[in-house]
Amino acid sequence: MINFINSKIQESINLKTSLLSNVEILNTVNNSINEIVTCYKNGGKVLWCGNGGSAADAQHLAAELSGRFYYDRPPLFSEALHVNTSYTTAVANDYSYDIIYSRLVEAMGKKGDVLIGLSTSGNSANVIKALEKANEMGIITIGFTGETGGKMKALSKYLINIPSTDTPRIQECHMLLGHTICEIVEMNLFPKK
Repeated sequence: MINFINSKIQESINLKTSLLSNVEILNTVNNSINEIVTCYKNGGKVLWCGNGGSAADAQHLAAELSGRFYYDRPPLFSEALHVNTSYTTAVANDYSYDIIYSRLVEAMGKKGDVLIGLSTSGNSANVIKALEKANEMGIITIGFTGETGGKMKALSKYLINIPSTDTPRIQECHMLLGHTICEIVEMNLFPKK
């Protein structure tokens, strides 16, 4: 059993190590940070969406911006779109699960905001529809996916496609890069004195 545990840790290490030399992903993360900082400087907001583990990651990362990351500072408007269960279940029941996020993007978003969609396959229908709506509205789109990017590839202005097809390892990298984005956004907007 110890060998199996070690193999899982090593897989995670290997994938994260590959990111160190992945210039495309590093540049995309950097460009995403710049867009988020600009959004906030212009009075905008950052919205997040995903399903299952990706919904949990979206909620976690939204809280890092709306609460705080490393130090006390003013809150930033950042919200995961699935957190209102009454809304989510009503719209899923009355319309379709596929539009739970796109309706909220339409209601909450405005040009210059940022929508971050998380899907390891890149093919989650509700995330895709949210990205489509965001693009129609002039909202900056960032996709966190696995290797191929799936259908989200064509819909994301910035695609952070982790070079793997292993869902847990992809999600671990989403959190690593998501935390890095939150830290740098915080540092840029609220430099320590």
